[in-house]
Amino acid sequence: MASLSDDTLRKILVQIQQTAVQSQRALSVTRQQVANKERERRILQLTVSEIGQIENSVNVYKGVGKMFMMVPRTTMEKDLKNQERALTDDINSLNKKVKFLEKQFNDAQSQLRDIFNSAPRQ
Repeated sequence: MASLSDDTLRKILVQIQQTAVQSQRALSVTRQQVANKERERRILQLTVSEIGQIENSVNVYKGVGKMFMMVPRTTMEKDLKNQERALTDDINSLNKKVKFLEKQFNDAQSQLRDIFNSAPRQ
């Protein structure tokens, strides 16, 4: 490390620090997205369970813009299950992104720690 000039070392430190900050920001945004998707999925699950508890003779309506359209119960249940499946897929991909960002952040932190621990004491 001593062979690197101070300017080069400073540039490397700034770049690693920027990577850590960017990873931390992206990580918090991604975690918030996961929480939102989890909430949406839970709402869909509750809706499906409520629809399952009502009688078959009760009409079911789906919101379309500013109006509601009557749809068959099986169609409504199928649509809700498809939406839940899509949300689950989104959550899984976001969780993979969270793991990647955590690894990237931890790597940047360990690089900074290594640089500071190996720097000569003055």
